Amino acid sequence: MDFKMHEFTHALVGKATPGSSSGDGIEFDEVRRQHECYLRLLRELNLEVVEVNLQGSLSDKLLLENLAIACHGIALLPRNNSSVEAYNTKILKEILQNELGQTVIDQVDPDANISCADVLFTGREFFVGISENTNEAGASAVAETFPEFPCTPIKISKGCKELKKYITMAGPDVLCVSASKEAKELLKRIEREANFTYQTLTVPEDEAANCVYVNGTLIHRAIEEIPEAFKVFCEKIDFARRSICFSEFAKMQAGLSSCCLLVRKP
Repeated sequence: MDFKMHEFTHALVGKATPGSSSGDGIEFDEVRRQHECYLRLLRELNLEVVEVNLQGSLSDKLLLENLAIACHGIALLPRNNSSVEAYNTKILKEILQNELGQTVIDQVDPDANISCADVLFTGREFFVGISENTNEAGASAVAETFPEFPCTPIKISKGCKELKKYITMAGPDVLCVSASKEAKELLKRIEREANFTYQTLTVPEDEAANCVYVNGTLIHRAIEEIPEAFKVFCEKIDFARRSICFSEFAKMQAGLSSCCLLVRKP
């Protein structure tokens, strides 16, 4: 395939404007500062950053990952659960279609539930976490939208978070996995079901597992926030790395992958 799956041209992000907070002790000025650093870093990685003016709470405005799954020129938009989501999805859809040339698929099956944070694309195949927020019908919707890639549902134990809280991509065919019991169980299920072979990078802190690999560079959290995992990244990763503070976003249960939608314009 000549399409380089970890190379992107655009990053869609929300605008950091005041909204009701989604967690205790969130300082908006610090959110805005960390968000500006995040956007600056994305631009330095040769991404054109498109800021989208969304409505709702601070998390509604900034956690863009919740609204779409984008891959290979196609964007799947899950069903909306609120009027705010419906408005934000409409705005996003217009940009994806009209400005970025993506084929947009609206997920209409009333029985299908999809949390985008449960959908992990490795560059070769999809894994969809079956959780309290994503069901088998949702996994089928992902498979139907991207038929050229294998798509495997992965059972997530009751009470656990979404798949990408535990496992993300840290490089080509490299899975970044938290050292927690829950993450190890998920990794075993993925390795058992995978159509391809992956290397594993295990990080001590749970919050270090959510990272972003884009345009040849791994983005992970700063040494102040993940001191033990930072050492692992330094020792094990032999390509470009950048680190960033994301503590205020963590208070909103947001990881590095939560705040942008990466797209390759045809």
